[in-house]
Amino acid sequence: MDRRLKKRIRRALIAVVLAVVVFIVYAKREYIRQLPIGCAFKAKAVCAGVFIQGRDPGVVAGEDVGFNPLFKFFKAKINRGEKSVTCSVLGLGLFRKKAIIVEGLGPVLLSGVPEEDIRAWKAPRSEPRPADPAAVPWPTGDLMPAASPSAAVDTELIDKAVGGLFVESNPKVKLYTRAVVVLVDGRIVAERYGEGITKDTPLLSWSMAKSFTNALVGILSKQGKLSIKDPAPVPEWAAPGDPRHAITLDQLMRMSSGLEWFEDYTAHPVSDVNRMLFLEPDMGAYAASKPLAVRPDSRWSYSSGTTNIVCRILSDAVGGREAFWAFPRRELFDKIGMRSAVWGVDASGVFIGSSYLYATARDYARFGLLCLHDGAWEGERILPEGWMAYSTTPAPAAPLGQYGAFFWLNRGNPDNPAMRPFPGLPTDLYLADGYQGQAIIVVPSRKVVVVRLGMTYDDNWGMPKFLAEVLAAIKP
Repeated sequence: MDRRLKKRIRRALIAVVLAVVVFIVYAKREYIRQLPIGCAFKAKAVCAGVFIQGRDPGVVAGEDVGFNPLFKFFKAKINRGEKSVTCSVLGLGLFRKKAIIVEGLGPVLLSGVPEEDIRAWKAPRSEPRPADPAAVPWPTGDLMPAASPSAAVDTELIDKAVGGLFVESNPKVKLYTRAVVVLVDGRIVAERYGEGITKDTPLLSWSMAKSFTNALVGILSKQGKLSIKDPAPVPEWAAPGDPRHAITLDQLMRMSSGLEWFEDYTAHPVSDVNRMLFLEPDMGAYAASKPLAVRPDSRWSYSSGTTNIVCRILSDAVGGREAFWAFPRRELFDKIGMRSAVWGVDASGVFIGSSYLYATARDYARFGLLCLHDGAWEGERILPEGWMAYSTTPAPAAPLGQYGAFFWLNRGNPDNPAMRPFPGLPTDLYLADGYQGQAIIVVPSRKVVVVRLGMTYDDNWGMPKFLAEVLAAIKP
């Protein structure tokens, strides 16, 4: 290389480093605190996209972290040999964060824990069932019925509605719809995938994972290992004089615990939820450390932190880390044919039940069917009888009857049911809902389950209009 060129490159690098130093010294503290969160977010997103989903890293960087232009300054280095992604500001090692893959689990952010400690984990290995899904009838397997759908279902209208979710009519706010599956009376009547996505691609749940956490609570309640009405067994609150001592598992699930919490992802990036998800090694402990802000059950306030407190309770109830890793597959996923499901964990080894589950659209649809059938699956009761009635009973503090126990609802204000989130849709509708437009929608009165997955930055993917079109295509 020419000596002059070498000097120019060296000067350019020095200039970049100096610019970064000046930024760090003079920028607002708020901006500086965003940098490690941003590096961690990108490291984890790229790690999942490449090693869990098998997607192109350029597409992942453009779509999954494309909602903020600052992510272009966070450079991700992929190590395919060790299945890891390291990310830092400008690739210079500043605010460096690393995510790694542990076989059988989702990507793990190190969050200050020695890498060798996490790589020493041994997640239980099992062969997902059924072994040959193509030979097993839907819904446990993938063998679809030969007969046409019922004449009461206008599949052409439903296909048209589904197709509309893949049309990018606004170049400034893209839908990035990745998968849509529509079930009527347990049968798939429409299914479509975006570019680079197939029926076998595991996609991120975001907060839909909370509803799966609900199911694990139900299973342990059925086994007699948990009581949702008793004070939650949280070590930090054990002292009788602690004002948090009386908070129940039910109140945690209904987002009515009264704990202090700030949930915001983009407008205020340095929030409790972002710090928990991208900086803290033990997310449940971080959330449990929060003080009581108001009396339990007196205010509804959405909190991903309470879900991770619940996950830590679940881990303790099952019998520790390794036992808990095996628990969802044995007691839930294998029983309903969710072969693809992979749950992410924090650096303490506890499932991130608030946000990080990866599964295919069909597997999310299977979970929707389980809920539609009140937790029963092909003759086997998986959740306690009446569990979904409990889960879809509005939290007393939710002003619009919009939330139950880790499920979103459309019940409406008790005194005025017309005041509800989706006035034009059935009141018995409920859903597992996730950031950027992830949804498992269940309408029991119409025997309908809809799954929509994507990366819609403003969350507005047109759910009310789409679902109204689907329901209109089905004769009551």
